[in-house]
Parts: sequence; structure tokens; C-alpha cells
Amino acid sequence: MKRSFFAIYLLGSLAFSTACHDLDLNPLSYGSTENWYSDETEIKMAVNELYKSDYWTLDEDGDASTDWSDDNIYRESLTEFQNATLTGQSSAVTNLWSRQYKVISHANGIISNSQRAISNGASESAIDILVAEAHFHRASAYAKLSVKFGAVPLIEKDVDIETAMTMGRTDLEKIKQFVYDEYDKAIAVLPVSFSGEQRATKGAALAMKARYALYMKDYDVVVEASKAVIDLDVYSLHPSYRELFLQSTKNSSESIFLIPRSVEYGIYNNAQYPLPRNVGGYGAPNPTWDLFASYVCTDGLPIDESPLFDPHDPFKNRDPRLAMTIVPFGENFCGVEYNPHPQALEVMNYKTGQMITNNDCRANAQYASYNGLVWKKGLDESSLGNAMRTEADRIVIRYADVLLMYAEAKIELNQIDQAVIDAMNEVRARAYEVDKSETGKYPAFKMADQQTLRTQIRMERRMEFPKEGLRYMDLIRWHLMDKVMSKKVYMMLYPSSLLIEKVVNEGDWFWPFAPDIDENGLADFSKMETAGKIAVVASKNWNDRQYLWPIPTTEVQINSNMKQNPGY
Repeated sequence: MKRSFFAIYLLGSLAFSTACHDLDLNPLSYGSTENWYSDETEIKMAVNELYKSDYWTLDEDGDASTDWSDDNIYRESLTEFQNATLTGQSSAVTNLWSRQYKVISHANGIISNSQRAISNGASESAIDILVAEAHFHRASAYAKLSVKFGAVPLIEKDVDIETAMTMGRTDLEKIKQFVYDEYDKAIAVLPVSFSGEQRATKGAALAMKARYALYMKDYDVVVEASKAVIDLDVYSLHPSYRELFLQSTKNSSESIFLIPRSVEYGIYNNAQYPLPRNVGGYGAPNPTWDLFASYVCTDGLPIDESPLFDPHDPFKNRDPRLAMTIVPFGENFCGVEYNPHPQALEVMNYKTGQMITNNDCRANAQYASYNGLVWKKGLDESSLGNAMRTEADRIVIRYADVLLMYAEAKIELNQIDQAVIDAMNEVRARAYEVDKSETGKYPAFKMADQQTLRTQIRMERRMEFPKEGLRYMDLIRWHLMDKVMSKKVYMMLYPSSLLIEKVVNEGDWFWPFAPDIDENGLADFSKMETAGKIAVVASKNWNDRQYLWPIPTTEVQINSNMKQNPGY
């Protein structure tokens, strides 16, 4: 029998699994809406379920299945989105829909039945905070759904299956206002912090409201919400960009909302795929050349304008975040030299002091990185332990994002003032590990016209947030996906003998010259391709229908009132 995804979750019994709070997992028994929510413990257990890792996945995290933009590539493989073949049966589509409606169902149950615990003598103030958390999660679920699908069914309380299977899509403006109102309910009640637990706070609700408003282009709301986060004066940038994403750094002062990870409890990241082959990884997926080219030089200029850029030593004189995100050539990384040069047949193992076969060179290993790049962000030598299972916090939103959202919204409103420049400089100065006031030690932003600052902040966001799930929605809201997804994906020439002949022997390693960078920070490698210096590994495709995702096919088939998005 075919059944609606959201109807199943709205009508299903209140069956909870486990949730992660400060790495303290509480097993939950099964209960029904008739006998659950009877005390504070049961309501807290129900709220804990809303923090499940599956409900808080990132759009992109460097995994092969989440290549939704131009930052990451798994060798020559393209996702359905990159191939313009996204359908209502795609797992990304059906998973997002079903999981977020499950969140909504759980949150609805908590909000609708919380009075039961109070009637039984539970602390009203404690229950109010738990209900505010439910409002936060319900807002976030509808935010995730509406930015992908547009209008979706708005369900504020349980409905019977007959009603559920005839409900249509609620107007997007109504959904948007509902999300804002839900966040406001959370903001009014949630504390600034919790003692010993990682939960949604007042700052988290404000920050997530700002993010949603940014996606909706409600820039006044962005300014108000992000400024409120700043004014809380409880968050600060982590001193080291490199260290922020490592598993040794827990609950940084920069993290506003995060989902903890735990190898012990089976909630972890798999580091084997991105790690280099010489240390036991696969060396794929990889950062793209597009991302590599986007980092400005230490004079603040893009690589096609800066006299400091050397295409034969492309990590030199670049924004420090580049070498903290992508492993520099020749660096001792995890105890072994990383070098993709086709003539570097051996590299140093610094742990043994011996030269070893270089399996990160395609002359030795065909499946070494096709473009010579491997990820460094979030990885270090500790990633080699625990069978390469790592437990770095999954940071959903952090303070640097709030600062750049605030600046971008004011730029879009053409309210350009010193506060805009200060916010941007605070983020950039941290990359150089100096205070923003030390303008002689980093390429500080300066007052400029709206278009110049718009270009600069878009490039700044790209350098700051790779592998954090933000690039996809940035491209969607900037309406740049059609440009990005019409580009090719490039690699080094192969076999290595051809690379040596056409590039190395002609003095053109790593690149012969800088690619052109446009006003959106997008690189153009066509001149290198025409010169025969690089190869095409894949050609992306685009269809404008993908600015919205398709409604899951099952929903449309069983419900005549559930209309599909255009083009699907």
C-alpha cells in the first residue's frame, strides 16, 4: 500500500531511537502520544531525538554523495545534481523530505502535549525551555524544506491519514513567516547557554533565523538577527582556523550550534576517503581546481590580478586558509610528504626517516588524486587512528558565518558603513592569526562601492567555508548555479608520461598561467584546455528547474493536491 511520507510520520507512533547530547546517548523506549510526555524526563527524551545526526546533515561535507557545487569532486564521478538528472526518486530528495517531516511530527507532539507534564507537577520553566527547543527544530525543519522545495505542506499538529493525503502545498510566504515566528518563540525562551550540554540556545535560534532570512533575501531580518547574535557577546572566533575543525577541538567559542560526534557511539566521520594514499587513505574525493583558484593572494587580489601569484608554486603568497584547507605540495602531512608531481616517484616518510613509493603520484598509482589536490581541512595525524573514524564536531553554524551574513546583508541593502568592514576584517584577520586592528599584517578590506564589496564578500565566503555545507545554497541564492554547472571539471594530463612531456618539460608545472577569475570569483580554465595543458575529467550539466528540488514522486502520485515543481 502506497503511503505518504509525511503522513507516515505524522501518524506513526512516537518511536524514538537515540540522540546525542554532549556525547551522552540515552536509550529511549517506545511510547505513544496517549501515555508519553507525562513528565520532564519523557519530554526531554523526546526533544533529544530532534538532535539526531541524520536530521542535521550538511548539504556538502566533502563526501562523494554530497557534491552539489563546484568545491568537491570524486575523480570523474558527478552526482545527479551535477548531471542535471535530479528526480523525485533521488535519495537526497526523499531523505530530506522524510527526515524533516519526521522532525516536524516529533516537534508537533512535544508542543501539543507538553501541558500534560506540567499538569503532573513538572517545572513549568523547565518544560517551557524544552518546548522552545522543539520550536527551534520545527523552524529549522521547515527552513530546510522550503529552501529546497519551495512551498511545502504546513503541518502544525497531527492529522489523520485521510487529511494528510489530500493536503496541498502551503504558500511559501506563509511558510516563511511561520519559520520566523517559530524561531522568535525559541529566541524568547531559550537560554544563552546550557551547562554541560550542547543544545539549541538563544544564539543558535537567532543565527539560524538569520541564515534562513539570507536565503529568502530578507536582508533587514538578517541584519537584525545577526546583530543580535553579535550583541550577545558570548561568541568569538577561534584563534586558529586550522585547529577549529580538528577532532581535538570541542565546543569552540566560535560554534553556535553543533552536533557532537562520537566514535564510541558509532557517530563519526570517515576520514579514509579524503586522506592521501600514502597514509592509507583513498585520496578522493578532492577539492576542485575551481576552489583552489578562488583563494586570493596575500595582497588581497585574485590570482589573475596579483603579481604575487606564481602558477608554478601555487600555494605561495596565498591566503593562509588555502594551506589549511588543501594540502600544500611537499608538506609533511600526517607524517609523510605529499607530492603529486609525476616525477616524484618516492617521498619521505618522516616517521621512519625512509623514502617510500609515492602512491600519491599517478605515475605509481592510477587512482591517486586526478587533479593533484587532497583535503586537509578537519584532518591531521590523529585522523589515522580508530580505523580512520574521526569525531570532529559537526558545526552547523558558527560565528564567522554570522559576521559575514551581517556584512553581506548590509551590503545588499547598500547600508555600507564601518561595521560592515569591521565584520569582514574580523574574519579575514583570524586567517592570518592577527587582530583586525593590525591592518598592516593582512590584506584588510576597505570602504568601497556596493559591487566591489559584493564581489569581495562572495570570495571571502568561499575561502572561509569549504566542506561546511554552505557553498550550495550560496550559489542557489546568488543565482549562479547555471554558470557553475555549465563548467567542466579539470584534471592533470594522464598518463603521467604525457603530463611530463606537455607540462613538466615545458616548465609549466603546476599550471602554465593563472586562470581568469570573474566578478563572482569563478575561474575559467578554458585557455589552459585550449593550450593542451590540462584535461577534462567530467562535464557538468544544468537545468534551471534544479533551482528547486522535485517533490518526492510518491507524494505526487498518491495525492492529487500535491503539485510538482516546474520541469520535473
